[in-house]
Amino acid sequence: MAVSAHAAAQGEGPQDALDPGGYLQYLQVAKDWLIANGPGVVGALVILVAGRWLAMWLASLGRKAMSKGGVEDTLSRFLGKLIYYGLLTAVIIAAADQMGIKTTSFLAILGAAGLAIGLALKDSLSNFASGVMLILFRPFVVGDFVSAGGVSGTVQQIDIFSTIILTPDNQKIIVPNGGITSGVITNVNSEPTRRIDLVVGIGYDDDIRKAKSTLEEIVRADERILVDPAATIAVSELADSSVNLVVRPWVQTADYWKVRLELIEKIKLTFDEKGITFPYPQQDVHMYQQAD
Repeated sequence: MAVSAHAAAQGEGPQDALDPGGYLQYLQVAKDWLIANGPGVVGALVILVAGRWLAMWLASLGRKAMSKGGVEDTLSRFLGKLIYYGLLTAVIIAAADQMGIKTTSFLAILGAAGLAIGLALKDSLSNFASGVMLILFRPFVVGDFVSAGGVSGTVQQIDIFSTIILTPDNQKIIVPNGGITSGVITNVNSEPTRRIDLVVGIGYDDDIRKAKSTLEEIVRADERILVDPAATIAVSELADSSVNLVVRPWVQTADYWKVRLELIEKIKLTFDEKGITFPYPQQDVHMYQQAD
């Protein structure tokens, strides 16, 4: 009874819910909306479907062109995605405009949001920009041994935001790209040849000519040491406890450490055999007796 009174107060009865006229009214409203906006909706759908396909095709075309041009694979993939999402954003805005949605305010909101996100992620964006520079200018590539960002090791992977370096003792270190480009980068493998720099000290009582000729024989005996450029063997310093000779042969970069270590051992053994001494640091102490 209370329900009937409430329905009566609202001006509706149970029979109104079953009134075909109400449904016809709703259908007429939907029909009018479709007549007015149907072409825009259909056009928007066409723009979305065709625009998405076009964005994918152009992104794929761009990646192939960059690959043929020798662009780093990491950068080509990233730029391909950037092209795709940039075009897709333009397609969505065009579809919204086709439906009659005002895009001016939408673009303003999108710009403000982009500014806020950029300020919040400024460090990440700095690493991103540095990653693009590393890939474009290629101060090093995967497989090079480098000293960068306070780390020394072999480059294992170059990403947009960070670089993975494997140290000689097999530690994997992830270095932000911003830290690499803001400092000094030393690429050990950039040139095919490398010079070994050694300092060999002999005693003041030893024969300098004999020591130099012995070093020359050791250098000539190693086939891995290059003839051109020629090795430098010369007296570099008259130190406090020794006469220092420099030994500077050139080798292939790949042979550097093996030749260096073996050369040091060979010099020690040969000098011992020929009686050439390696002096220890020493000081002369003079004692004076003071008479009472």
